[in-house]
Amino acid sequence: MGFGLPASIGAQIGMPDSTVIDIAGDGSIQMVSQEMATATVNKLAIKIMLLNNGYLGMVRQWQDLFWDRRYSQTCIHNCVDFVKLVEAYGGVGISVKKKEDVEGAIKDALKINNLVLVDFCIAREENVYPMVAPGSSIDNMLEGG
Repeated sequence: MGFGLPASIGAQIGMPDSTVIDIAGDGSIQMVSQEMATATVNKLAIKIMLLNNGYLGMVRQWQDLFWDRRYSQTCIHNCVDFVKLVEAYGGVGISVKKKEDVEGAIKDALKINNLVLVDFCIAREENVYPMVAPGSSIDNMLEGG
């Protein structure tokens, strides 16, 4: 968690003519949000596609699936306005609240020559698959459902 944005910065510096997209959760971006300054100061046109469910999503998913929904220290709902945050660093923020606006927001983001964060508000308890359960091997991964 928190690896995507710094890795995207490295990728964009290494391949300046390529489009670099960071698909991240809201907890991940909160861990490294200061790197938005690095991106804007260095004029890196990274696109952050933020899956915002108001939780530390993967930790919440483990608590949901393996610990009988005993949530602890994972709710971060309404902690940060990510659109305002990226704008404060000199980037561009786009908020998406409806499914029908997803495609247009992505197309708009890809046209902008600047750091862009698209804040996709998703279902609070949406899970991410595939995943490997505790003590399992990769050939026994959970595929959702």
